[in-house]
Amino acid sequence: MSRTGPTARSSPREYYTARSEAPLVVSLRPANDHAAMRRAAIAHGWRVAALSPWKIVVQTGAATRASLRKALTADIVIATSPAAVHAARTLSELQARRGQIFCAVGSATAAALRRAGVADVLSPERMDSDGLLALPALRRVRGRAIGLLTAPGGRDLIAPTLRERGAKVQRADVYDRERVAFSPASLARLRAFDGPLLLPVSSGEALQRVFEAAPGDLVLRLRGARVLAASERLAALARTLGCDDVRIASGPRPAQLLAAAATRSG
Repeated sequence: MSRTGPTARSSPREYYTARSEAPLVVSLRPANDHAAMRRAAIAHGWRVAALSPWKIVVQTGAATRASLRKALTADIVIATSPAAVHAARTLSELQARRGQIFCAVGSATAAALRRAGVADVLSPERMDSDGLLALPALRRVRGRAIGLLTAPGGRDLIAPTLRERGAKVQRADVYDRERVAFSPASLARLRAFDGPLLLPVSSGEALQRVFEAAPGDLVLRLRGARVLAASERLAALARTLGCDDVRIASGPRPAQLLAAAATRSG
C-alpha cells in the first residue's frame, strides 16, 4: 500500500476506491465484542478480521464485592469502560445518591451508566485518561473519596494522578481480561489476504498483547498496516512497536477510528 496519504478532505471510501482491493480491518476488541467495529466497517464497504487478545470476565468473589461496595459510597465514582459498568451492574445496583458525582472516560461508558440507572454522568470531550483527569470535578479533589470501577492493568494513569492530587482512591477491579488463543480462522484469513490492512487501536494493552503473541509472519503484516490510533499516546506506542504508517483519529469509537484511514500521517 502506498505511504503517500490522501488529502485531508478525502473520505476513507474515496481513498480506497482506486485500490485494487478494499482494505481488511483488523479488530483487536475483546472476544464477542466486535459488532460495533463490524458495523462501522460495513458503512465503508469493508470487512473485519477479529484478532481478540482476551475476553472479559466479571469478577464475582467476596473481595471484589466488598471493594465495589466501598467504591460506590465514594464522593465521586469513575467508570473506565462499558465493560466496567456492565460488571459493576452485574454485582450491584448502580444509583447515584444526592450530591454524588459519576464520571465516565468516554461517551460509550457514560451511555452505559445511564442505561444502568445513573441519570447524570460527566464525561470529557477527549475520551481518554487525560481528558477525564482534566474534568473540573476531578481537578481539586484533595481529601475526597473517589471510587474507581475498572480492571487490572489498562488505564493506570487515573488512580496515581488522583492520589497525587490528594484524593483517597478506592479501586474496584470488577472484571478481568482473560487471555484467549487467537482464532485459527482469523489467522488463516490474515495470511490469505494480500491487500491493505487497517489496524484500529483504542487500547495500548491490546496492541502490545497482539504483537507479543501473534505469529512472527503476522506481526510483520501488522507492522505494515495503516494504524488508526485513538490518541497521540497510542500512536507513539504503535511506532515503538515498528509501525510507520500511523494516523490519529478524533476519538476511540469505531466510526471515529475508521474515519482516520484517509487523514494525513500523524
